Amino acid sequence: MQLVFASNNKNKIIEIQSILPDTIKILSLEEIGCFEDIPETADTIEGNAILKANHVTEKYGYNCFADDSGLEVDALDGAPGVFSARYAGDQKNDDDNINKLLTQLSAEKNRKANFKTVIALNLDAQQYLFKGIANGTITDHKKGSNGFGYDPIFQPDGFDKTFAEISLEEKSAISHRAKAVKELISFLHTI
Repeated sequence: MQLVFASNNKNKIIEIQSILPDTIKILSLEEIGCFEDIPETADTIEGNAILKANHVTEKYGYNCFADDSGLEVDALDGAPGVFSARYAGDQKNDDDNINKLLTQLSAEKNRKANFKTVIALNLDAQQYLFKGIANGTITDHKKGSNGFGYDPIFQPDGFDKTFAEISLEEKSAISHRAKAVKELISFLHTI
């Protein structure tokens, strides 16, 4: 089976392809000739995943899936949430986003947070949603050089390392994205 993954984020594509079985091949937006930025104007993570999947299906005619993820921090009432990628501005700079978050949490004792991923799958004129959540805490400084986004400051529950300190294989077993992708895979095996 071949599906378009509505992303040009090479890190995300590598991470998801490493989780999928060999029977599912994903194509990036670039591979189908989609070079425009798909608007992410919804006010929820679910809404943005749906917008991206619908864009590809309606404009290019492919079965596809799209994800949207966000970091939800308890002490900030769920922020940055849907604005995670552009928390410190439209330049979408990981370091700027991390620095802003660490500054906002500098005097905060409650550092509980979760990463949430929602995948919208458009398959044969039907839409399905899958969700994955990874609970953890925000560290007080960056640790590790693997991963991307908020990985250097997110320490998943049950670990003494951040997502940026563990291998891709370890992360793929426990991450929010991995959990949502595993739900997607389970569903695809039933059809």
